[in-house]
This record gives sequence, structure tokens and C-alpha cells, in this order.
Amino acid sequence: MKTKLIGLATFVIGLLYAAPALAAAAAPATSAGGGTDWGPIGAGVGMAIASGLCGLGQGRAAAGACEGVARNPGARPGIFLFLILGLVFIESLALYTFLIIFLKIK
Repeated sequence: MKTKLIGLATFVIGLLYAAPALAAAAAPATSAGGGTDWGPIGAGVGMAIASGLCGLGQGRAAAGACEGVARNPGARPGIFLFLILGLVFIESLALYTFLIIFLKIK
């Protein structure tokens, strides 16, 4: 528990240190003249992270549903309903990330 708390605190402190750098005015990024446009690369990394985490969430949801049905087969309709609802919400996160990438990267 203590290591998780330390990891979370380190993550939050890192975000706080990054905030002023992200608030600075950005120079126009061009591929001609030596500048590099990192937008598509960042979008790809962001989509990879979102898809990976959504996949992990869906796996855990399916495992929990299977375990619940194995323990109580009579509760299958209720478990199935909430499993599908949860999977829809999890998948919508990946689709929203995909939509934002298409809107942001031209």
C-alpha cells in the first residue's frame, strides 16, 4: 500500500512540474525548416495507451462476470446485463480517444 501511495504521489508531483511547461506558448510546428511535428506521434501513443488500458479493463470485466456466473448461475441475466453495459462504457473510452485524435490531427 505504501509503494502505491509513493507512486501516486510521484505521478502527481510530476504532473505539477509539467503544468508550467505545457502552459507556455507553443511555437508553430512545421516539418519544413528543421521543426518537427510531434502531434501524430503523440496521438498514436495516446491511442495505444487508451486501447491497451481499455483491453485490460474489458478483460477484468469479463473475468469478474465469469466468476460471478460460476458462483451463482441463477444471477446470469443480471450479470450479463451489467457486463454488456460495462463493456459499452469501456469501449466508448477508446472510441472517444479515437474521435479526439481525428479532430485534433489534421
